[in-house]
Amino acid sequence: MMSEATIATMTTAPVLSLRGVERHYKSGDRTLHVLRGIDLDLHAGKMVGLIGPSGSGKSTLLHVAGLLEKPDAGTVTFNGKDALSMSDTARTMARRLQLGFVYQFHHLLPELNAVDNVAAPLMINGMSRSRARKRGQELLSMMGLKDRDHHRPGQLSGGEQQRVAIARSLANKPKVLIADEPTGNLDPNTSRKVFQSLFDIAKQEGVAVLVATHNVELTSFMDETLALQDGQLATAPHRTVGDSV
Repeated sequence: MMSEATIATMTTAPVLSLRGVERHYKSGDRTLHVLRGIDLDLHAGKMVGLIGPSGSGKSTLLHVAGLLEKPDAGTVTFNGKDALSMSDTARTMARRLQLGFVYQFHHLLPELNAVDNVAAPLMINGMSRSRARKRGQELLSMMGLKDRDHHRPGQLSGGEQQRVAIARSLANKPKVLIADEPTGNLDPNTSRKVFQSLFDIAKQEGVAVLVATHNVELTSFMDETLALQDGQLATAPHRTVGDSV
C-alpha cells in the first residue's frame, strides 16, 4: 500500500518541468540570449499564463515546453521522463499523443464540419470514425458548440472556429496544452468567452495549460501568471475569474 506521502507526491508532481533552461541564437558576431535560466512547472488541471512584450521570447519558451526545440542548457522533464534524452521518434510521438497545440490561427480544414475537424487527429492515430466522432461531439458540447457540430468552418464565427480548434487540440486527451495567442484575432468579449471555455475544459479534463497572451485582462482566468522579460520569469499579478466575467 502506498503511503500518504507517496500519494501526495504523485498528485502534486508537475506534468512538465523546466529547470535552468537557456536558449540563445547567433546573429553575426553577436549572441542573442533569449532564455536565461528558466524554471517552470505545469500541473494537471492548472492554467499558467505567460505575458511579455513582443520579442521577449514567449514563443521560444512555448517551443521548448512543447518539445518542438531543445534548449542550449537546462533540463526538461515531461511526464516523469527526461525529454531531452528522448529519441526524435519518441519526442514526435509525445507531441502527437500527449501534447496539444493551439495557435492564433485555427487552421481548420474547410471541407470538414466541426465534429470531423475534431475527430481527424483521432482517426489519424487509428481510432474508428464512429468513436472519434463521439469524442468530437463530447468536446464540442463541452465547448458550448453542441448545436454547431455539423457546421463547416465557413459557417462559424471566429470565436466558434477557435473553440473548435481548442476542442481538436484536446481530442487525444493530452497531458499538456500549449496555446500561443489563441485569441489574438478575436474581439475582447469573444476572447473572454473562448478563455472561459478553455478554463472550464482544462479543469474538467485535468489538462495542464500554458498559454501566452498579450491581453493582460485574460490573466484573470489563470491559476498563475508569469511575466517573461530579459530572458527571465517573474510572477505577475492577476485577478480572479469572477472579477472579470
